[in-house]
Amino acid sequence: MSKTAGWVKAVLADRRSETSTAVTLTFDVADWPGHRAGQHLDLRLTSEDGYQASRRYSIASPPEERAVGLTIERFPDGEVSPYLVDVMQPGDELELRGPIGGWFVWEADSTDPIFLIGGGSGIVPLMAMLRHRAAARGGAPARLLVSARNIDSLIYREELEQLEGDAEIVRTFTREAPPGWEGYARRIDRAMLEEVAWPPATRATTYICGPTAFVETAADALVSLGHDQALIRTERFGPTGG
Repeated sequence: MSKTAGWVKAVLADRRSETSTAVTLTFDVADWPGHRAGQHLDLRLTSEDGYQASRRYSIASPPEERAVGLTIERFPDGEVSPYLVDVMQPGDELELRGPIGGWFVWEADSTDPIFLIGGGSGIVPLMAMLRHRAAARGGAPARLLVSARNIDSLIYREELEQLEGDAEIVRTFTREAPPGWEGYARRIDRAMLEEVAWPPATRATTYICGPTAFVETAADALVSLGHDQALIRTERFGPTGG
């Protein structure tokens, strides 16, 4: 699938709340060339006075869907995300450019195990992979380890429950665990990864996405446990102005 040469118009078709601070926006894009699970794109807003602001977001929708889905979390003092999360309504327009990226991607025809590790909104491209796997009825064993502050901030909470059984889903809550919770209740660390990851001999491909410190901690821990660094793919994000 080729990358779009330039900016194309996108019309918001639907919006769905994921958490109190995150929404999934689904866009109709007439000239969208298609994408691969794990890719991202650039989004651009233009105000009435001509001022423009752009941000980069992971694509949440699987390649099987024609519409383009983005899950966006509001940054309190952000310039773009508050408008997208709180203001934008179906029928409104903006511009998209992409898809972008060829390293942090996964194809459902692969049969090798995949281990997905997501922190906060870092779950977005990983969910695109799980949705792609489900839509294509992929046979690769899949395991997701997702970290969230609490149950209310866990993006895709209900969908993850629906995916259980077909894919292994492991959750950890770093600030407040649900009442009666018997699972992990701390930041992802070496001991947790030793318990959750497949043994190094399995040669699973690992995808890690989240804040820079989160990604580096997880990747370094896996390497220290004997996992092949060449099989660990990472996607980092940091402060962008929201």
